[in-house]
Amino acid sequence: MSAPWIEPLLLSLRLASVTTLILLLVCVPLGWVLARTRGRWRPFAEALLTLPLVLPPTVLGFYLLVLLGPNGPFAPLHLVFSFWGLVVGSVVFSLPFVLRPVQSAFESIPQSLLESAATLGAGPWARFTGLAIPMAKRGIISAAIMGFAHTLGEFGVVLMIGGNIAGRTQVLSVAIFNAVERLDYATANMLSFGLLGFSFAVLLALSWLNGRGARP
Repeated sequence: MSAPWIEPLLLSLRLASVTTLILLLVCVPLGWVLARTRGRWRPFAEALLTLPLVLPPTVLGFYLLVLLGPNGPFAPLHLVFSFWGLVVGSVVFSLPFVLRPVQSAFESIPQSLLESAATLGAGPWARFTGLAIPMAKRGIISAAIMGFAHTLGEFGVVLMIGGNIAGRTQVLSVAIFNAVERLDYATANMLSFGLLGFSFAVLLALSWLNGRGARP
């Protein structure tokens, strides 16, 4: 018989992996567009996309529940209390944690290099894939690490959308909450210490990665 925390761990890792992949597919082109745009709409777009940074998770989770619930416009998709509902909530909540470092990495690329590539005949797609992405690689990797770690530790949004269904929507953070509720502090401490160690390792990796990028 496997330990009761195995399923929440595997589900959390699956959720974080799928969410991070989707966020990279969305945030890399979006970060490029925002980094190269100076229109008047940009501040409004940035404020909207980074709103989850300051919005309480329960508020975001509530409105997602309204949208995805039985009376919402996306009710036919049956996303509430499902794994893919957790994915939707995690993508929305973790989006700014991936978008901001990706955008910053693209903004750090000198405009003169892009202009030189254009004069040599490189089109927009070639400049994006052949020049911008390789030069922003370190920022993109940092963003992926942050997105994965942030998704792994999320509680409020996933609880609002997914509930607490064992083997289906019960992720690690919810499993810790359950352990505390039943006064099983040994399990709660083990899971919490694991997430604490993982979080420290993530920050250490990011510090090392950024330190390498700062070297001449």
